[in-house]
Amino acid sequence: MFNVDGWNLKNDKNIALGGVSEKKKNKKSKNKSKSEISETQINDAVNNDNGSKPPKKDQTKVKGNQNDSKQPKNEKKRKNTDEVENKESITNKRSKSLAKVASNTTIPKASIDLSTKSQPPIPITSQTKLTPLQQKMMSKLSGSRFRWINEQLYTITSEEALKLIKEQPSLFDEYHQGFKSQVSNWPENPVQVFVDQFKNRLLTRNINAPGGLPGNKDKTIVVADMGCGEAQFSQDINKFIKQQKKNNKKFKNLKIEINSFDLKKQNEFITVADIKNVPMENESCSIVIFCLALMGTNFIDFIKEAYRILQPRGELWIAEIKSRFSEKPEEQQQQDPQDSKVGSEFVDALKLCGFFHKSTDNSNKMFTRFEFFKPPQDIIDERNAKLQRKKKFIENETEKEKFENKRELKPEGEWLLKPCIYKRR
Repeated sequence: MFNVDGWNLKNDKNIALGGVSEKKKNKKSKNKSKSEISETQINDAVNNDNGSKPPKKDQTKVKGNQNDSKQPKNEKKRKNTDEVENKESITNKRSKSLAKVASNTTIPKASIDLSTKSQPPIPITSQTKLTPLQQKMMSKLSGSRFRWINEQLYTITSEEALKLIKEQPSLFDEYHQGFKSQVSNWPENPVQVFVDQFKNRLLTRNINAPGGLPGNKDKTIVVADMGCGEAQFSQDINKFIKQQKKNNKKFKNLKIEINSFDLKKQNEFITVADIKNVPMENESCSIVIFCLALMGTNFIDFIKEAYRILQPRGELWIAEIKSRFSEKPEEQQQQDPQDSKVGSEFVDALKLCGFFHKSTDNSNKMFTRFEFFKPPQDIIDERNAKLQRKKKFIENETEKEKFENKRELKPEGEWLLKPCIYKRR
């Protein structure tokens, strides 16, 4: 607190706020990295922020110690608080200026943290753990895909369907995954019904006997599973036959041949083919199965192909979704599930193709089963003779012509059996 001549801090540029000259600071800054922020930059920023200058020291001369001692206590307190406030304001300005200088400072590339770069999203695979919401969204997506593929298969010809699956084989897999999900909610799987029927008739009746399975002359049973999907029928029956041959001497020499046809070779049991033209000889088959397989708009061509490959007295087994038949409303079907009128128009159409109707089973809630057989020539001749006596032979032939003419004008997949198309959600 002494007054020294020549000690005037007011306009002295050689002394900085921190007490160090700018020349010394410039020498030190040359050795530092460009990325570091100098004290001088901070001070300059502080001074330039608000046009303020460092606080002036009190220039009042003090004549002696006695004047200090005579100052009131309140004035001393004011001086102390003023000093604290000045220090705080300088500190705040320094921190603000430091942030501004730092934002304008170029950071070397080597100092960039590579871990902050955005990484590509992790692809969702079958092994990726999904949240419940993601699982729900994936389920909706796969369901919509299944409905789209299902609609395509019901509204195009079998030839176009084969071409579609050859170009995009994954569609076949997606469809059958969705189909499995649908059938899992049904009371019964129609494939399993046919498997049980085959087993029961084989175990309880002799081949070619009344009520038994039809076979060739050497009692070989040849089956054609048309539109087989994943060939479940073939796999289940083959396992069953192997077990029977081991445990039952009666079936030691049993011969069963199952031909499975579909649009893609999903496994070793399947032969790729358009089911309106399969690689089998005339009258070489004893049983033909269509299990929810009459999907193309030209499905009567499938029926005609079945007639070609079936031997006399060979059987045709069909299972179709109940909603495809339009003879009776659903309420009446539930009241009288055994009513044979359900699917009657379909039955009449197959009769015009040469088949004889054996039975219709409407006991299942979801699908209807039909059984037909190919009559031998002697039965065909006898039937034609009856029609001629009743003068209905010409009438029957006229009905066939009308049926074929109607098919030419409009595919049977649009009027005989309604396409099974699921509602869009």
